[in-house]
Amino acid sequence: MPTPNMARVAADGMTFTHAFVASPSCAPSRAALLTGLDPMRNGAMLNHARPRAGVKTWPAYFRDLGYEVVSFGKTAHYAQVTGYGFDHASHYKYHEDDCVEAAVEWLSRRESDRPLCLLVGTNWPHVPWPRAGEPSARALPPNLVDTPATRKAWARYAAAVARADRDLGMVYDAARERLGPDALFVFSGDHGAQFPFGKWNGYDAGVRTPLIVAWPGRVAPGSRSDAMVSWIDLLPTCLEAAGGAAPGEISGRSFLDVALGKRADHRDAVFVTHSGDGEMNRYPLRAVRDRRWKYIRNLDPDAEHHTHVDLARAGDGRSYWDSWVEAARTDPAARAVVDRYHRRPAEELYDLEADPWELSNLATDPAHAATLAKLRARLDAWMAEQGDEGLATERALPRP
Repeated sequence: MPTPNMARVAADGMTFTHAFVASPSCAPSRAALLTGLDPMRNGAMLNHARPRAGVKTWPAYFRDLGYEVVSFGKTAHYAQVTGYGFDHASHYKYHEDDCVEAAVEWLSRRESDRPLCLLVGTNWPHVPWPRAGEPSARALPPNLVDTPATRKAWARYAAAVARADRDLGMVYDAARERLGPDALFVFSGDHGAQFPFGKWNGYDAGVRTPLIVAWPGRVAPGSRSDAMVSWIDLLPTCLEAAGGAAPGEISGRSFLDVALGKRADHRDAVFVTHSGDGEMNRYPLRAVRDRRWKYIRNLDPDAEHHTHVDLARAGDGRSYWDSWVEAARTDPAARAVVDRYHRRPAEELYDLEADPWELSNLATDPAHAATLAKLRARLDAWMAEQGDEGLATERALPRP
């Protein structure tokens, strides 16, 4: 789908091709961004949860450096932004879609001499998606069931992405005009699309995210990096760019040297957690992904996997999910996709070089037993560092 403003920002900066969120749902992902801490450490594991009281957040770090720190739109989880300590926060209600125009207008009137850290969050492409024209004849991702209803939903999602691209262009132009060429500009997204195997899932379709860093005179224009970075790394990276330093006890690590072309690599693996938000999207998992392999541990494999996609009575998921169920009555391939959506094994292992859509689980293949054991041990060690006891931790979580 055409995204001319994303292409324009990419032409001015560095595109990170291997960027990942800490959790594939909104509140945990954004809390990780704004604290530099993994969900278990900041306390926001469940969707709609907020970080524990006393956890230092993004605005406090930048105010320590003398910055005015401002938020427009969905930067934290809606109204939770008012508890993060921003100097100004507005337009954070559900799909308050004039947030970008409000941010641009506020920036045009700003007269302060203080340095500014401005966070602007568009609601797009969060559901509900806008109505769209005729669906494209292009191939759909291979993890979806290709029905006319799916194609209509995909066209609506593409229309939402186009609106996000429009919003990006507005913010980018305003930042360059009002803040000048020395301003560091970062663009990213908080999780994957609300399709099966995307949002609320540990697959790359749920956790891999766009990331572009533009900084004229410092970041080479039109450059690309395949360094593995996580959303927990954005806080320390921006702090270092502003002349500060993040405390060593946070989870994130600055990748500024990668953006400046001083280093080629960053992390050798990223970690992912998902808990849920009540019974609608409850399917707790932990995952580790390195350059080639993905290991997912489903903490409650006896349970069925459900999300808004198949449980909501109406909306952007149900309209095509019903067509999948109908197709599964006569089509074995569709039946396999529906079954895979609902039933997950205790462990999943994917060779991402050979199988980028994570369709072939190799966890029970003896040929890959050594890789499974290595990643299993790595996830165990990370969970122990986090104080994460898996399902026991999940069951003890306070419901938001």
